[in-house]
This record gives sequence, structure tokens and C-alpha cells, in this order.
Amino acid sequence: MTASALSQPAASVHEAASAAFLPTADVLRGLGVTAEQGLTGEEVDRRQAEYGPNAVASHKARMLAVLWHQLRSPLLGLLMAAAAVSFLVGERSDAVIIGVIVAVSVGLGFVNEYRAEKAAEALHSQIRHTTVVIRDGRPGTVDVTALVPGDLVELKLGDIVPADLRLLAVTGLECDESVLTGESLPTDKHTDPVPAGTPLAELSGCALMGTVVHAGSATGLVVATGPRTEFGKIAAGLDTHPLDTEFQVGLRKFSMLLVYVAGTLTTTIFVMNVVLHKPIIDALLFSLAIAVGITPQLLPAVVSTSLAAGSRRMSRRKVLVKRLVCIEDLGDVDVLFTDKTGTLTAGKIDYERAIPADPGGGGATNPEAVLRWGLLCTENSGADGLAVGGNPLDQALWQSPASQALHPALADYARLATLPFDHERRMASTLVRDGAGQTTMVTKGAPESVLDRCVNVPEAAREALGAEFAAGNRVVAVATRPVRGMSQVTPDDERGLALVGFLVFLDPPKQDAAQALRRLADLGIAVKVVTGDNAAVALKVCHDLGLGRGDALTGADLDKLDDTQLAAAIATTTVFARVSPEDKARIVHVQRLTGGGVAFLGDGVNDALALHAADVGISVDSATDVAKDAADVILLEKDLDVLADGVAEGRRIFANTIKYVLMGTSSNFGNMASAAGASLFLSFLPMLPSQILLNNLLYDTSQLAIPTDNVDEEQLRRPSHWDIGFIRRFMIYFGPLSSVFDFITFGVMLWVFHSGPAQFRSGWFVESLATQTLVIFAIRTRRVPFFRSHPSLPLTLAALTVVAIGAVLPATPLAHTLGFQPLPAAYFAALAGMVIGYLVLIEIGKKIFYRTAATRAPRAQADLSHRGLRHLRRRAAQFTTADR
Repeated sequence: MTASALSQPAASVHEAASAAFLPTADVLRGLGVTAEQGLTGEEVDRRQAEYGPNAVASHKARMLAVLWHQLRSPLLGLLMAAAAVSFLVGERSDAVIIGVIVAVSVGLGFVNEYRAEKAAEALHSQIRHTTVVIRDGRPGTVDVTALVPGDLVELKLGDIVPADLRLLAVTGLECDESVLTGESLPTDKHTDPVPAGTPLAELSGCALMGTVVHAGSATGLVVATGPRTEFGKIAAGLDTHPLDTEFQVGLRKFSMLLVYVAGTLTTTIFVMNVVLHKPIIDALLFSLAIAVGITPQLLPAVVSTSLAAGSRRMSRRKVLVKRLVCIEDLGDVDVLFTDKTGTLTAGKIDYERAIPADPGGGGATNPEAVLRWGLLCTENSGADGLAVGGNPLDQALWQSPASQALHPALADYARLATLPFDHERRMASTLVRDGAGQTTMVTKGAPESVLDRCVNVPEAAREALGAEFAAGNRVVAVATRPVRGMSQVTPDDERGLALVGFLVFLDPPKQDAAQALRRLADLGIAVKVVTGDNAAVALKVCHDLGLGRGDALTGADLDKLDDTQLAAAIATTTVFARVSPEDKARIVHVQRLTGGGVAFLGDGVNDALALHAADVGISVDSATDVAKDAADVILLEKDLDVLADGVAEGRRIFANTIKYVLMGTSSNFGNMASAAGASLFLSFLPMLPSQILLNNLLYDTSQLAIPTDNVDEEQLRRPSHWDIGFIRRFMIYFGPLSSVFDFITFGVMLWVFHSGPAQFRSGWFVESLATQTLVIFAIRTRRVPFFRSHPSLPLTLAALTVVAIGAVLPATPLAHTLGFQPLPAAYFAALAGMVIGYLVLIEIGKKIFYRTAATRAPRAQADLSHRGLRHLRRRAAQFTTADR
């Protein structure tokens, strides 16, 4: 490819590969840009209009996809099958009623899920990903979607490469390209051209969109953006529908349980009615109505309504959820691993002072010298001396008043080379030359790492370091070594150093962190700190905040433990210090295998592996792009109190969903069992199929207010999750209790009022609707008596309204059409007594059931395999902002 061809960046993969074959000067010339100035503002505008946003997809609410999600429910399939059979055998009214149920269920579910998708679209637009770009000769921060071919981009540790880049200058650059190549080891990068035909995994002169800077830094030239990148090509062919969460898996299992129960009941009742020589068509329709009656048809609508309302409440509380179903998973958390800085501490790091390694050693080791060498060992500084996108410690160092007086002296030094910080070495080094021509290597980093490379460390220095750690201060060690003839720095050069001293920084505990930790403890969540800081510093902060009295383990300690030993150690450990990214992921992985929900809160590139491994990955809006990309939940404020709000909301939503499930399955099961039993000794059907369906429609409509309901405080204090065994036991236990009063109703109608078929059906219709609707007030709480828990006003009004409608239907002009007959006044006195008796019996049953039944089945071990599959999909979300 010629240089002129590069000015037409439209060939995606071939563009990056072809640019890698050419010298950097040819690539710059082909794209009409210089390495010093970058593009002008006018040229950027022109290219943005020509090439569009640097986005491979966009998070948009798609109506057809949402509609299909509603239609694929197994419960809905059962309803549609019943409607089709009813229509084919001539029972058009039954088919119409079933059709109304289907329309209401799908319509409500569609409206709420589509609203939720629109809300998610708006939330995604609030999550910004930025990069440093040189335009008009000045570095600046821009959104990744604003990049165009020809832009000059600066990369540093932890960045996600925002486009396909031809590298122009590199310093120890290594990129994790596993998202594209599957290779687990990072790839070394340089600026030399590669031979034509070099495969993608060996394009060492390019950094490709979606890969992560594992070490070093670089400047690169954008040669392809958006769908024209290699990443964009893969993402375009990827099924981006996210995998199911634990909540969705549980919901699907519950739906299948109902399908099996309904199928068994349908078959059994049909066979029994045929054996009793009842008309086959009537038996078929009645058995289908029983099957439909046992299913909570509006469950998808209740779930989507709850999640949509919950997402709105959480967004007001500054919690953004990438996928709405993750709200429930957040409520399932009982262990939280979190970083320290900015979460437990104020996050505003201030430089305090410098401590010489040997105070009596003369001018070379005075505090001013320690600070001067520390300022010279800064990876990337702008014209004003502040690091562009630099780490917080360097920012605090440059911004301190003490550094201002040293700026004139720093002008006498020239920086020759830099070896950036990485999480394995835990240090950075620079080569500097003073005015006399002396070259010195300066190393700055974690004290343990730097001291291991120093010779003759004074004992007084070690004592001073221990005292600072014990006080809870953050400390950075500075060391030097005179060198000759060096033009680059490698990790092997970081040896034989002389300790200059320590730089002390203060990051005090947050004033409200202790209260937030107590609130999380009240929610049953154990908080453990995972930090790259020193163990003594982290323990001091935890002690000041009252966070347990557990032990501390370091990364070196973890290496000595197998997974079984680590699982036991996690329970007694409060702080994991000096841990690597792999250590963090391993801790999360092991904890997940012990049961319970695990959340990880982090904001750095070294947190990405753990964020992926957790049940719920949580990051913050100010986090690195790779951390936000890996997270399920984004906090707009790095505040544990905000997180506690999200956990409580997740548990509230799940509690209300389970209310509908428990009430619907138990009362429906009892009513349908009563209908099946009555059909064996009655000469007529106890309720017409259309009446069963109408009863179910009215009842389900009243339950649409459940998402608004209040939740008892004790239900928020512990995690909750789908337990199919518990639901099945609840259904079998409480279902027959409702059958008792159904059979009492049968006796009253037959032997007290001597009712015929129409009046019998009317009486049972009203009693069935009243008992199964009003029982929500007892089922919705574990408190005895139930009136100690207060339902929401919308739920109360909805339930009472539906019961009133059911009571008056037999007396309306619609009664004849629906097969009803007016009821005597004395019936309603009997009805009141039956309803009161039923609620009393339910209260007694609750007390026995919750005392004797196992309320939680052992949680199945979590399946971690889906995390790997989500990796590319999440990374695609990093660039899904074309609609902004």
C-alpha cells in the first residue's frame, strides 16, 4: 500500500496491518499530520463528518428485540396454546379472554422493559471514556468517540487502546491483546515496521482497539476507527445479547417448574374427566383452564415493572446499572471486597513531608533533596509540571507548596528516559542529567520494592518507615544510582540503589465511612479491604473506622496458601495488602466457591480481573476505562453509603417479586386443586373455563401494584435469592389451606343455599377471588400478625378494588354473558366469615412453616465460565456511544 492510500482509512484490519508494514514517517505523511502538532481543529471536524464517531455499536432500545424477549416466555407459550385450542374447538369467548390475558401480559411487560431499555440507554450515555490526544500542538482530553484517523494519542498504564494505532514512540510498552488474539501473556511493542503478511498477533508496531496497556507508555497515530478497526470487525459479528444473570436463571427455572406442574395437572384432570364420561371438549377446555389458572401470567410484567421502577430510584441515588437485572444480583451480595483509597479514605491525597534516609548524612539526604529527586521521577509531565492523567501521588507531589520553591532548580535537569510504573515491579525509574553532565537513575515506588533493590539501608530509615505505616500514612521510597553511558532504563537496571529517603502522603479516613460500614453490616454484608498499600496502613484505617479486628494477609502470604486454605483464611481476614491483580481475582474466585454473593469495588486497571470474576463488579464514574468496562454497576460517587442504597434497592425488588410468586403459586395451586377435586363429584363443571380465566385476569391485575409495596426491615438485612425448593414447599404447604375454604364454600352453596350450577359458580368465583387476592396482606410479610407490617397504599387500593369488582359482577348486566347469577345477601355474611377464617389459618400456618421449614437451600456453586464470554461484550460497551 502506498502512503497516499493511507489517507483513505476505510479498510479496517488491512489499514492497521498495512500501516504496520510502513516506516512511521510514511504513515504520518500519508495521513497528513506531523508528530509534533497533530491535527488542527478544522481538520478534526472535517474528518469526524467523513468517518463518523469512533464507535463499533450503540446501546439503543430496540422495540423488536424487547417484544421478542416478552414473547419467548414458556408461561406465555402455555397461554397461547390454550387460546389456540379453545378457538379451534369453537370456544371463541374463552379464546378471547385468553387473548386479553396475553395482550395485557405482553403489553405491560413490553412497555416496562422498553422504558427500562430507554433508561439504560440514557445511563450508558452518562458513562464517559476519555483519552489524551495531541491537537494543535497541545495535549488534551477528549471522548474516545471523537477520535479520527490522523489523531495523535498518548497511552499510559491501564488505558484501553481507543482505536487502531501505529506506534510512533514507546517506553517499555506492553499490551494485553487477549481480547483479540487469545494470548494470555502481554505483547511487547516497538515502532519498527514489520514484514508484509505478518499475522495480527505479531503486529508489534501497532496497538489495536480494545486491548489494554499492561506496562509502559507510548504515543500512537490513529489509522482506523470504529467498525473499520480489527476490534470493530469482530464486534460487528458478535451476538451482543448479554448472558443471563443468576436472577434470570432462577426466574427461568421457576417458569419451567410451573410448566411441569401445569402439564401434570392438565393431563391428570383431562384423563379423570374422560374416565367419568364427561364431554371430551368440556374436559379438554376445563383442564386447559386449570393449567392456565395455576400460572402467574403477569410475572414478566411484575418483574419488569419492579426493575424499571428500581432503576429510576437507583439513578436518583447516583447508582447506574448497566443491565437492569443486575439490580437483583446486587441485593444478593453478602461479601464486599473493596479498595481503600477514596472508599474508606477521603481520596484526596496531600503531600505532607520528606524524610531523609540518613538525617545526619549531609546535603545529599536532606528533605529538600528527597523531594527534588521525587519530582524528577515523574513519568509524564505537562508544561506546567503536572502529570497529564498521572497518578494521584505524583499529582499531589507537584501541587504541594513545597514543590513550588524547587521548580527553578528542576530546570537544571534534563530527563533522558523513563521506565513507567507497573503493578509487578511497583516502581518507576527515570534517567536524568544535571547541569554538570552527571547522569543519575532515579527510582521511586513502594518502599518494600525499592528497599529490596537498595544497598546499605540505614536502620534508622527502616524504623522511620515503620512509624509512618503505623500512623496510617502512605509512603513512597526514593533511591538513586549514578550511571554512565545509559540511554534507556530496563527493570534489570533497578539494582544497587542508594536510598535517598521517603515521601509521606496523607489520605485521612472519610468522615462518613464508619457510618456507611455500620449500615453495610446491618445489611449482612461483610466488608474486606483489598489494597496495593501496606498492610499496616490499611489496618490502621480499618481500626479507625471500626471495621472488624481481623487479620491481614499480603500477596506473599497468599502464594503459600492453596484454595482450601485461602477460603478458610478469608473468613478471618479484614485486609489483603500488597496484592497483585491476579491475587485479587483469585480471592474473589475462591470466595464465590464458598457460597453467597460476592461484589468487588475497584477503580484501577489492576482491579479489572477481580471485577470480571465477581458476581457484581462495581466501579465509579472517575475510574479508569478498563475498570468501568469490567463493572456491572457504576457509582457516580465513590461512597459506600451509595452502595448500601443500591443493595437495599436490589433486595426490595427481589422481595416484592417473591411476594407475587409465593402468593400466586400457593393460592392458584389450591384453587385449581379444589376445582379438580370438585369436578370429580359434581355433575357440572365447578367453574367454566372462561370464568377461571377471568378470575385469574382480575387477580393478576390487582398484583401489578406489588412493585410499589413496602418491604419489612428484617427482609433487607440478609441477602435473598431464588430457591425453587422453598417455593415448591410453600406452594404445597399453603395451597391446601386455601382448598379448605374452597370446599367450605362448596358446602355452603350446595347445602345452605341449594344453588344450581350458575349460582354455585358465582359463589365460588367471588370467594376464590376474594381469598386469593386478600391473602397478599398475609403472604407479603413474615410478621405475625400480618397487620404489624404496613402495605403500600397502591397495593391496598388495588386489592380491595378487585375484590369489590368480583363481588358485584354477578349482579351486573354482564352476569348472564359470563355465566353468573346474583347471590343472596346472606352469602356475603358467610363470605366475610370465610375470609377472616382463611386469614387466621394462614397466620397460624405461617408461624409453623417459617419455624420448621428450611428457608434457604444451599446455594449452588457459581458458574464462572460466563465471565470470560462477557469480556469482549463488555469491551464493546466501552465504545457504544455513537448516539451521544
